Amino acid sequence: MPTYYERFARQLAGASDIRAALKVSVILLAVALIAPKSLAGGSPRLRPETVAAFDQYVRLTEARNDEELRDGTNLLWIDRLKQDERALAYQALQRGEVKIQKLETRDNGESIRFPGGMIHHWVGAVFIPGAKLPDLLHVLQDYDHQAQYYAPDVERSKLVSRDGDHLVAELRFRRHKVITVVLNTVHDVRYFHDSHTQAHSRSSAVHIAEVENPGKPDERENPPGQDSGFLWRMETWWRMQERDGGAYVQSEVVSLTRDIPAGLGWLIGPFVTSIPKETLTFTLEATRRAVEAKMRPFN
Repeated sequence: MPTYYERFARQLAGASDIRAALKVSVILLAVALIAPKSLAGGSPRLRPETVAAFDQYVRLTEARNDEELRDGTNLLWIDRLKQDERALAYQALQRGEVKIQKLETRDNGESIRFPGGMIHHWVGAVFIPGAKLPDLLHVLQDYDHQAQYYAPDVERSKLVSRDGDHLVAELRFRRHKVITVVLNTVHDVRYFHDSHTQAHSRSSAVHIAEVENPGKPDERENPPGQDSGFLWRMETWWRMQERDGGAYVQSEVVSLTRDIPAGLGWLIGPFVTSIPKETLTFTLEATRRAVEAKMRPFN
């Protein structure tokens, strides 16, 4: 009996309409990338050398963040732009746009290799008119209600523990693009109050597990690092500053996924790399909506 993937391949081979063929090929290749038993050679595994490369990348990124916060320079990524570009970017933020940029941390000018994995590094900023720093912190630290603020990307959320500005939270992510992937995650988050108008936070996903058969009686977690490779690691840096009649919010995210099967990068590459960017854009937009909704009864 032909397998699920063989049936896709036969459908692709027999498609006479080019649009139908392209549609089937996108589905087939997406499944090949993410499904546990894929055409790309079976389920990927998170390798020790991949973890070591990611840890090195995060250490260097952390050092750059610490230096910027210590020096009080380049609070937002757009502050590193040339003067004319920076002015235009701030105008765009004031108009309600999300400004987002792909980043790469290098080691002494050299790109860091990720054997068996892919790094995704994005930073974005948004402006919330009329917002104060406490408004932002209230939403960002309200983990019991983040499934409301960030639906449908966040399906469940719960604050597990809090000790001052050290919080641990559980989030269930649901991401849909051709297929649906559900992830159970635990986040260790620390908040830092730099001044009465400025704060930042540092979040590490200390547990990421892909969920099989979510919502069904036989739901179960795959062992971390032994799944489809949709998300293996995630580190996040938030910055918040109250000024210009509102508050700026920036989020920087470094995540690790499986690599792209050889020969399929021309099509799968754009599919995979778009997910982190779209997620960050949505997160910043949802944060603004949640803060504005919380402010509304008092305005």
